Amino acid sequence: MPIKPTTPKGTRDFSASEVARRNYLKELLQDAFETFGFQPIETPSFERLETLTGVYGEEGDRLVFKIINSGEKVKKADVEALSKGAYQKFVHSLSEKALRYDLTVPFARYVAQHQNELSFPFRRYQIQPVWRADRPQHGRFQEFYQCDADIVGNRSLWQEIEMLSLYDTVFTKLKMEGVSLKINHRKILAGIAALLGAESKLTSFTVALDKLDKIGKVGVLKELESNAFSSKAIATLSQLLELTGTPTEQLDTLEALLVDQEEGIEGIKELKFILSQLEISPLKTVALNFDLTLARGLHYYTGMIVEVGAPDSVKMGSIGGGGRYDDLTGTFGLKNMSGIGVSFGFERIYLVMEAHGLFPESLQISTEVLFANFGNKSVAVAYQYVNKLRNKGIACELYPTEVKLKKQLSYANEKQISKVVLIGSEELEKKEFIYKNMISGTQTSHPLSELDSLFT
Repeated sequence: MPIKPTTPKGTRDFSASEVARRNYLKELLQDAFETFGFQPIETPSFERLETLTGVYGEEGDRLVFKIINSGEKVKKADVEALSKGAYQKFVHSLSEKALRYDLTVPFARYVAQHQNELSFPFRRYQIQPVWRADRPQHGRFQEFYQCDADIVGNRSLWQEIEMLSLYDTVFTKLKMEGVSLKINHRKILAGIAALLGAESKLTSFTVALDKLDKIGKVGVLKELESNAFSSKAIATLSQLLELTGTPTEQLDTLEALLVDQEEGIEGIKELKFILSQLEISPLKTVALNFDLTLARGLHYYTGMIVEVGAPDSVKMGSIGGGGRYDDLTGTFGLKNMSGIGVSFGFERIYLVMEAHGLFPESLQISTEVLFANFGNKSVAVAYQYVNKLRNKGIACELYPTEVKLKKQLSYANEKQISKVVLIGSEELEKKEFIYKNMISGTQTSHPLSELDSLFT
C-alpha cells in the first residue's frame, strides 16, 4: 500500500520562491547582526536531555522533543518507574538526548564549554531551526527557525539599549511599520510579588501573568486565586493591572508603591536609565512601551524583558522577545556570567512581510537561457556553450533529452525562461545558432562566435 505523501504535523515544505524570500530575510538579519558586531556560531540540532530540562519551567519542559534511545540502550528503560506512574523518571531512562527547544540554552552551554577560547563580552548571533511539541496554529509550528543575538560577559545596561536598537534597526530595514516593543523587568515583578506577600510564589505569579493576552485579566486573577493567593493580594494586583500613562509615569507610580521593596526599586531604576538614554538616541521605527503584565514565562530571565508585537493589521502573536539573564551559564559550572539576548521570530516576521507585500518582487534566481537538445553532435556543442555561459555567471541549462521542440519550448514557458538557444545539425553546418526570445516570440540567427557576447 503506497504511503500517503504528507508532511509531519507542524512542519512545512518550501517552494523555490518561498526559499528565495526566506533567504532574503535571513541575509537582511545577518547583515544587521554583523553591523552590530555580532559573530555567527552554530550548535547541534540536538543536545543532551539534561541540558534542556529544568530551565524552561514545567510547561516548557513538556514541549521538548525527546529522542528515544536506540539499539542496546533501549534496555535501560526503567519499566518499573512506568508501572508506578513515575512518568518523568521513565522518560529520562528511555531518552538521553532531545531536539533543541531554543538557541539560548545551547548557547549558554557553548559559552561554558568554550570559555577559554572566547573574548568577553562575547557577541554572538545564531540562525538555526528549533523544535517544540506545541499545538500547531497560525504562526506557530513544531519546527521553525529562530534568530538570536546575545551578549555575555558584561552587566552594563548599555547592552539592553543595544538590543532594543537592534530590533529597531531590523524593522527599519524591513520597512515594517506598526511594530511595538513592550518592556518590563523581572525585578519589578519580584517586588510586586513581595508586595503581595507571595515571594515564594514568584513562578506561579509570572506564569499566570504571562497568560494575560490569552485568558484576560479575570482569567489571570482566577488562576492566582487557585494558587492560594489571598483576596487582598488579588485586589492589589487588580489595581496594578490598570496602570496608565507614559512609561516614566507608570514607573513613578510603581516606585511609590514599591518603596520598601529593594529589588523592585532596582528594576525600576534600570528601566528609567534605559528609557532616558533612548530619549537622547530615539528609536526610528518601533514604538516602545512599558507593560507591567509582560512576564515572559522562561525562568532564566532576571532583568529587563522585552517582547515585540506585530503590526495591528496582522493577527499574530509576538514576533520577537528576550531579556537579561544573570546566571544561565551557572547550570554548566560557569558562575557570574551575565548576559542578555533577544530573538527574532523568523517565521512570524516572514508571514507579516508576506501579508504587507514587503518582499521585493523578483528574488528567485531562475534559469536565464535554455539550450534545446537536438541530439547527435549538436548537443555536445551546445553543452560546451552552456559551460561557457555558466563560467561567466549566467544561469543556463541544457534540456536533458532529444524530444520534439514544442515540448522543450513548453518547458521553457513553464519555468519562465525567456531565452532559448537552438543549435541543430543545420545550424552546426552553418556555424550558426538561433536565438528565440520567449517573451516576444521572435527568433534570429547569429554566428556561433557571437553566442557569448549576445548573453553577456
